[in-house]
Amino acid sequence: MADQTSTTNAWPANSVPTDLIPPGRKRLGWALMAAATLGLLATILVQILYKSEVGTIGFETWRPVVYAYILWGVALGVGQVLTRGEDGQRALFLLPALLFTIAMVIFPTLFGFYIALTDWNLSSFSGRKFNGLDNFWQMLGDPYYRNALFNMVLYVLAVFVEYVIAFGLALLLNAQIRARKFFRVVFLMPLMLSPVAVSWMIGKSLMEYRFGPAATLARHLGWENPAFFSNPITARISIMVLDAWTFIPFMMIMLLAGLQAMSREVLEAARVDGATPWQTFWQVTFPLMLPVSVTAVILRIIFKLKLADIIITVTSGGPGGATDSVSSFIYREYRDRSNVGYGTMLAMAYLIIIVVFVTWLLKFASRFVRNVN
Repeated sequence: MADQTSTTNAWPANSVPTDLIPPGRKRLGWALMAAATLGLLATILVQILYKSEVGTIGFETWRPVVYAYILWGVALGVGQVLTRGEDGQRALFLLPALLFTIAMVIFPTLFGFYIALTDWNLSSFSGRKFNGLDNFWQMLGDPYYRNALFNMVLYVLAVFVEYVIAFGLALLLNAQIRARKFFRVVFLMPLMLSPVAVSWMIGKSLMEYRFGPAATLARHLGWENPAFFSNPITARISIMVLDAWTFIPFMMIMLLAGLQAMSREVLEAARVDGATPWQTFWQVTFPLMLPVSVTAVILRIIFKLKLADIIITVTSGGPGGATDSVSSFIYREYRDRSNVGYGTMLAMAYLIIIVVFVTWLLKFASRFVRNVN
């Protein structure tokens, strides 16, 4: 009896342990959450069918769906308290974040998949119409989209060249050289600039084929027609150079931080053992820097997958779509053709590709670092 009394008094006055909650109260909580969930799903389904002109019952706006979502959130909170007691009260602190994530991330993604299954062109007077998988089959046969995917493979592979340059700069700035702090600031300046500003300063000004300084220098060196963006190969390389100049400092600063955090005793021990500078780098520095290197490369690849602003500003995907990334191609599909339905299908497909690729990349990187170490 004394043990039961002390256990009961250990709980706050307004809270009840989960195992002491009456079964009827739990059933009420589960019934409330189930009813609210079914009501929300039914409201969304009815509205989708109505907007797709499949059903005749629905609402003119999506406002009732918002109301149903708010009621579902309230019912979910009440149901958690009824079924879980004090644990449910603690869960209420996480509920706003959950509701915000669903409203701002999950629901727009699901709505995007719905838009991808419609024929919706803003320049058409017919409005939005459900067309099933027509956009998907059109995407599979689109040579410009395949070309954009191929370009993304080239742009991602260029990250490894950027990594080599960034590692060399990090080693240089980590050495005992004069004006080291000054050079660190200078090398970080491209990262402080907007990619759009870089595109105008370099792509539109310095590399302008008639009067740009880079074109003038190329003529003096023997290049008769230094048009950096007129040939598909040179245009791709020029875009890679512009993007690399902007974001190499990002990897450089991460690698420099890793070098500065490295134990000096290990390097001194390698020198005492008679290792040459190259042996010290390849057998000591590089293996110890591998976790930082993998992190820097993965983050840079993620940024590279979003490449669009430089391409849109400098080449608009030209010549003939040769420099298009997937993001810039989707942007032009929206802006130039006003094709919302097909553009959303391209975006959703690219989202799935990114999720699968990044998931595989993280697993491969983790396994690679584990095997090396």
